[in-house]
Amino acid sequence: ERLGEAVEHSWRPFALLLVCLVAWWSVSAAGLVEPYLVPSPGATLDVMATKSGYLWHHSWVTTYETLLGFVIAVVVGVLAAVVMVYSSTVEKTLYPILLFAQVIPKIAIAPLFVVWLGFGIAPKILIAVLIAFFPVVISMVTGLKSVDPEMIQLSQTMGASALQTFVKIRFPASFPHLFSGLKVAVTLAVTGAVVGEFVGANEGLGYVILQANGNLDTPMLFAGLLVMSLIGVVLFVIVEITEKLLLPWHASRRGDAVSTAY
Repeated sequence: ERLGEAVEHSWRPFALLLVCLVAWWSVSAAGLVEPYLVPSPGATLDVMATKSGYLWHHSWVTTYETLLGFVIAVVVGVLAAVVMVYSSTVEKTLYPILLFAQVIPKIAIAPLFVVWLGFGIAPKILIAVLIAFFPVVISMVTGLKSVDPEMIQLSQTMGASALQTFVKIRFPASFPHLFSGLKVAVTLAVTGAVVGEFVGANEGLGYVILQANGNLDTPMLFAGLLVMSLIGVVLFVIVEITEKLLLPWHASRRGDAVSTAY
């Protein structure tokens, strides 16, 4: 039954990917675009196979930067959200600053981090944290504020302390909103790590893409883009599976939940 449900939910995106792959192959096979602009799927897959070790090394570097930045963004973002919810003064002070920092293009300030922190791993992690931080904070604040007030009043009536109310009611009830932000943040963290590698790095997928672009090696460029996308998809799926395991009780995870059929 679970296998049937998995097939039912996954065949549409796989069908769309197949259509895109066929269109890509058709364009390259018909010679509508020069190979140095758009390589064929075969050429791209051949590069991924022959240089798998090279791509694996740089993929691991980007994945490590992404995961570290994502974890830091989650920890700091959750703590900041809790403080903002329990202190209106902190929220009124910190929220405009967070919004101002979010609208600043990270690619514009990335060179500053390289100047301050050097060409090591620190600037990439910092950019990943900055990009992933905002959706975590916003989703967590929304989740903590969306708790049913009657549940809070009931806990207070029964003599629960503020800490007990937070641990037993507020924090668990915020998980659906939090995971929505985590799924956005983990994909943005990949972008942040690659952006940091664009500015200054000697390893990572951003470095691979820049080198391939400079050498007009479009098969390697496409291979780097595909691997980068795959990393984002895998991390998204991991967060999705974690959500299903931790929130089986939520309405969105029940088979009888109201949904729209397509």
